[in-house]
Amino acid sequence: MLTNQDFTWDRSQFLGGSDIGAILGFSKYRTPLQVWMEKTGKSKPFRGSLATRFGHFNEAFVASEYAQATGQILHKYPGAIIHPEYPYFQAHIDRLILDPKQNINEDENSCAAIFKNASGILECKTANPFAKAEWGEPGSDQVPLPYLCQCLWYLLITKLPKADLAVLFGNSDFAIYSINRDIELEALIVQKAEYFWSQYVLKDLPPPTQTEDDCLTLFNKSTPKQAKEANDEVVQDIHKLIELNAQIKESEQQVSTLKQAVMNYLQEADTLTFEDQILVTWKATNAAKRFDTKGFAAVHPELYEQFLVTGQSTRRFVLKGGEIHA
Repeated sequence: MLTNQDFTWDRSQFLGGSDIGAILGFSKYRTPLQVWMEKTGKSKPFRGSLATRFGHFNEAFVASEYAQATGQILHKYPGAIIHPEYPYFQAHIDRLILDPKQNINEDENSCAAIFKNASGILECKTANPFAKAEWGEPGSDQVPLPYLCQCLWYLLITKLPKADLAVLFGNSDFAIYSINRDIELEALIVQKAEYFWSQYVLKDLPPPTQTEDDCLTLFNKSTPKQAKEANDEVVQDIHKLIELNAQIKESEQQVSTLKQAVMNYLQEADTLTFEDQILVTWKATNAAKRFDTKGFAAVHPELYEQFLVTGQSTRRFVLKGGEIHA
């Protein structure tokens, strides 16, 4: 049976809806390694950004628009909904969708009754209107994969049949999408989530890296003068890197030559047009003011030394030139 617990919001103790998309590799903003760092206490938990705070601020408005558009009754369910078999699977949903015909007293003691009579869940989102191409037709389940994973995660925990996703694009366009429960997908998600928790979080072993930033995070220190012999696979990767770097340099040179041609055509003009359409601007920027560190150090050497702060060292990846003989 699902339970509702009053507990301190500690994201390191559970996997939530915003984690599952990253664990599955579908998030543009978080990798499995970053989730692992958070769950094992190796990084500070995510406290939100301007975008997430804006979305939370607009949650009530989006829910109100959904209720007005559909005639559904909504209930803000308190606390966490916990999976009966996997207690570290938790859902913090925006709203429960109730049958308008039901007459339920929404006091603190009626949470179980409200949940029992719910027909689905509602997730409220705000989205950049320029990202609308990532969304399908309203009414479909064609939503960005992280949101789809989040809704499927909540459905597998609540066992409810559907999740509606209401989204406000900018401040002018409102749409509703619907995701039905999929038992086969749920089984796959459970398998991936359980593996991530048991093999990586509980064993304190990092998942495979997915980005350069992951490598910098995981391997942030180097051992001086320690060399490692490359295997055949790494040698081939180095060959490809050298080839790609050469292609990039050639492309950069072509870009520079083309920009030079346009600049020579513009000369002192700051705007290039064609049939009333602006093609290029080449305008002077405001002169930036900067602190003269060397000058200050020369005049006030003791004060300069007093305020010197040693930063954290980072590793620099350098691809050496020359041919590689495999």
